[in-house]
Amino acid sequence: MKPPAGYTKAKPGEVCRLKRSLYGLKQASRQWNKELSKFLKVLKFQQSTQDYSLFTRNLDGEFLVLLVYVDDILLTGTSLTQMQEVKTALDKAFTIKDLGQLAYFLGIEIHRTDKGIFLSQRKYITDILADAGMLDCESAPAPLSCGLKLSTEAGDLLEEPDVYRRLVGRLLYLGITRPDLSYCVQHLSQFVHSPRIPHLRAALHVLKYLKGTLDNGLWYSSSSDLQISAYSDADWSSCQYSSRSLSAYAVFLGSNLISWKTKKQRSVSKSSAEAEYRSMSATASELVWIQGLLEDLQVHIQLPVTLYCDNTSAEHLAHNPVYHDKTKHLKREMHYIREQVEAGFINTSHVPSSQQLADLLTKPLPSSQHHSLSAKLGLLSKVQLEGGV
Repeated sequence: MKPPAGYTKAKPGEVCRLKRSLYGLKQASRQWNKELSKFLKVLKFQQSTQDYSLFTRNLDGEFLVLLVYVDDILLTGTSLTQMQEVKTALDKAFTIKDLGQLAYFLGIEIHRTDKGIFLSQRKYITDILADAGMLDCESAPAPLSCGLKLSTEAGDLLEEPDVYRRLVGRLLYLGITRPDLSYCVQHLSQFVHSPRIPHLRAALHVLKYLKGTLDNGLWYSSSSDLQISAYSDADWSSCQYSSRSLSAYAVFLGSNLISWKTKKQRSVSKSSAEAEYRSMSATASELVWIQGLLEDLQVHIQLPVTLYCDNTSAEHLAHNPVYHDKTKHLKREMHYIREQVEAGFINTSHVPSSQQLADLLTKPLPSSQHHSLSAKLGLLSKVQLEGGV
């Protein structure tokens, strides 16, 4: 590094040799993570193999959990004394600032009561609306119009595509507490390389929906049981250009939604049963990961895990190799769900399409159905929460 302006001790031609990483360097975040991880292991924390930002410690019958995001840390556990000792050690080593009880973290607002925890991103949404100049806009009943399919060719190209890309990026982060946006954000993300005017209009329509659901967030009940269940769904051949299907899943711990995802499948499915089968396989992978994560947190779940699906043929494929002549083209990894069923980890169960909660994640729905499924996923407004829902 060249000597900074005002430093007079350096001789001509001399440079500074860095002994520690500084902010702005490409390796700074990696070096910081290595240093922090090394120090936490000295404090007898164990790093999770399921999530490398998670550290746990079981010492003298007390259990501590530490979650790291760059230089922001969450700490909880069963012993206030041990928690204070850890904070003191961190302060001596790195000089930390204790912010007290968790109330705001990485744009997420946390409201705690005896009945549970409410997570929302109200301030973050307000900032998005303010930047777009839509604080006073009229609200919309749903994120996207029912049956809307955007095109890669229709409409004029945007003169400033970065406006659309920045907006979609902010909506992606908003998905942390808003599963009702999962489908629309996935759909809008497909056009960031070459956004057009209809794409921007659809994104602004999502902001109108957010205006009307500003106070919505996820509710986690403290009285829920610790039984895992999941809903798996697929929208067959939904992409009008590639004919690929859309997979989605929603994973619950008791009545609390803990994981969800909407993603286009990698290859074309030849039938709706095949599309559902691929979605079930992806859900099984997520369930195995969640089980490992819960084990690190010393939470032991009952097996088998119930996986709800609304396609009978896909369920039959998961239990036995029926229709073998119609599934010869499926790759081995697609049969991962069958292995988990045979191992007794997963038990599939049929659910009517009208009760398929993951349906919200695969397509735009009428506003009444959209709000009904959102509520079943645990998405409530602060008004409902204060009213005792």
